Amino acid sequence: MSFTLFKSNNAIGIICAIGASLCFSATDVTIKFLSEAYALHQIILLRSLIGIFVIILLVVAGKGSWRSFKTQRLPMHLIRGGFVVMANMLFFLGLAAMPLADAVALFFISPSLITLFSIIFLKEHVGPHRWFAIVLGFAGVLVMIQPGSSSFVLASLLPIGAAFGYAALHTLTRTMRTTESASTMTFYIQLTFIFVSTVMWAIVGDGSYNQPDSPSLNFLLRQWGPWQTPDLKLFVLLGVASTFGGYLISQAYRMAEAALAAPFEYTALPLAMVWGVVIFGEWPSSITLIGSSLILVSGLYTLYRELLHRPKQQTAAPHL
Repeated sequence: MSFTLFKSNNAIGIICAIGASLCFSATDVTIKFLSEAYALHQIILLRSLIGIFVIILLVVAGKGSWRSFKTQRLPMHLIRGGFVVMANMLFFLGLAAMPLADAVALFFISPSLITLFSIIFLKEHVGPHRWFAIVLGFAGVLVMIQPGSSSFVLASLLPIGAAFGYAALHTLTRTMRTTESASTMTFYIQLTFIFVSTVMWAIVGDGSYNQPDSPSLNFLLRQWGPWQTPDLKLFVLLGVASTFGGYLISQAYRMAEAALAAPFEYTALPLAMVWGVVIFGEWPSSITLIGSSLILVSGLYTLYRELLHRPKQQTAAPHL
């Protein structure tokens, strides 16, 4: 195993992926906590307003210029923003109806999907061992959702749908990395969130389309609730953590090979189990433990194979 990995762009990408996972774990807990009192698009709008303020403040203070937000690839940013909105919305809707650990475990089929997308769209080489890891990950998903059985819950498909959006998001990140900075990518994602959540507020914010019998639809379509002052600190945490998480994950997939960075996002899986037990009293079932273990092993095995068979030439450093 070559330790030159830790002197490369891949090492920076790995650190960013772990940091992003910690940030996103904090946002998952916070949104699940707030889901009983506020509509999803209400939470997303305030989160994104805080987030875009943070990114503007950091970029302008650090570089003294707005030029970091200029882009000649606006359509690609909007498509990428659409995928991240899709991923977030589906995941958080699943989170409202499922235990935290279950939703996070199912969502973590995304690294396997990222590897698949990197083969199809980025022409990255993946050997038979990593194909085995991909199959193992999908087996873990099947164990957890138990399709065709009485235990199957329709809401379990929401985190899987989110995983597809997330994989598409990071595949686009790889194609844009040479021309777009992580701060630019984060900025346009926040703009997309603000636009979509504002449109949803105008259309469904009065609660007239609400479906109270469905936890997910109730979270999406309920009437906007009054702001509670004690919750302000949670919204600030949400905005700051999501902004730093978005920046770090964009940087991770700009700096590192997609198949290498993806497994390090599994840091969030054990964290979700801990938060589920400690904060929400949700003890994972034996099915969750078995399925999530298969998913986790598939990601770690992918990492192991990547470390053994890294390309001899490191790709050129992306534009910063």
